[in-house]
Amino acid sequence: MELREFFSEDAVALELQGTSKDEILKELIGLLKLDEKSEGMLFKMLKRRENLGSTGIGRGIAIPHCRSLVVNRLRVAFGRKKDGVDFKAIDDKPVNFFFLIVAPPLEVSNQYLPVLGKIAQFSKEGDVPTRLLELTSPAQFMALLEEKRV
Repeated sequence: MELREFFSEDAVALELQGTSKDEILKELIGLLKLDEKSEGMLFKMLKRRENLGSTGIGRGIAIPHCRSLVVNRLRVAFGRKKDGVDFKAIDDKPVNFFFLIVAPPLEVSNQYLPVLGKIAQFSKEGDVPTRLLELTSPAQFMALLEEKRV
């Protein structure tokens, strides 16, 4: 299993517009192309998860994630905000890179935690934050995932 298998270029946004945690979450959810009701439910679930503790893991990276009935398979999205947003990350620094993961409550393939782990592993590689900042297209994001073979 490689991370690249779960991402698609149409779920990659390199110019997020939001200036708050809530706005960023809504933009990321929008990348999944769900109906309005599902988007609202998913936003509430992600907010609930963030209230337990920020998914900002440091080094400018956050991995908002939850399980929800609004999806029938694991879905992921990536967003970048060059200026960064206060996401209450563990290192108290602004977050620039957002990896959204949403999985159904019962997932036969059980890929939710392995994908979360792979994103964390990918994020810890020394050159990744710099490389993510330099991206100019979703295709380059996909190529970086491919190159890193996570």
